[in-house]
Amino acid sequence: MASTLHVDVVSAEESIFSGEARFVALPGENGELGILPRHTPLITRIKPGAVRIERADNGEEEFVFVAGGILEVQPGVVTVLADTAIRGHDLDEAKAAEAKKRAEEAMKNAKSDIDLAAATSEFATMAAQLAAIQKLRKK
Repeated sequence: MASTLHVDVVSAEESIFSGEARFVALPGENGELGILPRHTPLITRIKPGAVRIERADNGEEEFVFVAGGILEVQPGVVTVLADTAIRGHDLDEAKAAEAKKRAEEAMKNAKSDIDLAAATSEFATMAAQLAAIQKLRKK
């Protein structure tokens, strides 16, 4: 019986993480998901937030911020296909706060439903990124 699972986190730009893990937690569409080895196969959407990976080699946690995407779980393999993914140590709190503020202004000044929807989506993504940064900084 396998006590680890292979995890791949990829975005359109690059592979962010690839390795063996004991546990993965991430923001599913209907709440937080925890994936252990031998998890039931699953495909679902994920929301903006932090993917937490407990590495098998040293037990340390890796954090990756994702702006949404798709999760696929197969026996022994977890694949996160992210719209955008940023390694936890690469997150910039000041830039995320500024982007959130710009999105908030865009929401106030939206001229159409389409503008409002785009600004609201960007605001939610930046708010989730800030929450992920703050969670990471507490560690």
